[in-house]
Amino acid sequence: MGMQIGFTLLLLLVIALAASTFRILREYERAVVFQLGRFWQVKGPGLILLIPVVQQMIRVDLRTIVLDVPPQDVITRDNVSVKVNAVLYFRVLDPQKAIIQVENFLMATSQLAQTTLRAVLGKHDLDQLLAEREQLNNDIQQVLDAQTDAWGIKVANVEIKHVDLNESMIRAIARQAEAERERRAKVIHAEGELQASEKLMQAAEMLGRQPGAMQLRYMQTLGSIAGDKTSTIVFPLPIELLKGMAELSPNKP
Repeated sequence: MGMQIGFTLLLLLVIALAASTFRILREYERAVVFQLGRFWQVKGPGLILLIPVVQQMIRVDLRTIVLDVPPQDVITRDNVSVKVNAVLYFRVLDPQKAIIQVENFLMATSQLAQTTLRAVLGKHDLDQLLAEREQLNNDIQQVLDAQTDAWGIKVANVEIKHVDLNESMIRAIARQAEAERERRAKVIHAEGELQASEKLMQAAEMLGRQPGAMQLRYMQTLGSIAGDKTSTIVFPLPIELLKGMAELSPNKP
């Protein structure tokens, strides 16, 4: 009975040693191995061997991590308070730095993304925040990538998801947009009046050079008037005709 218990304990010890000696890492995993507390090397993927008790390992995932940055209160350069949230895409390039240089690289990157989001967006006006989102994404990505490089982390992309405004600011923006549309309509109308006046001046000059053309224009106008349902037609009498009649008058002094 005692030999069976001893054999069972020995078998369990062998299984435990084997479990702590042989490790299998997937293709996207790496093992940061420490030997007696000191960094030894990065191993993987596949089957790796560890010396029990002497060596320990920490798994590191090399896949791209999608991190949701919670809404942040941002005061823009023109003193408008907004709430902005974003999504961050990053991955570990150097497992050794990610484990040794920072305690928790996931938490550290999340906190850094929040402070960087507030700092970068606070340097821009509200109009830039709403209209130049792609450029702001690039600015935040570059700042984060530069600061996380010491941790062996590559920030691939940053996307601003939502910009929340209070109701009063939404109404102010709507009034501003309406005023801008009215201004454009007035400018377009004024430009149209200017072009029409220029064309009328050109037409008047051309008709003035050719009296016959003026007479034809009178006849066209008379035809268009006659086509309408009117009881009275006012016929414009040319000045030249009056002059000719005056010259032929027998009472001419």
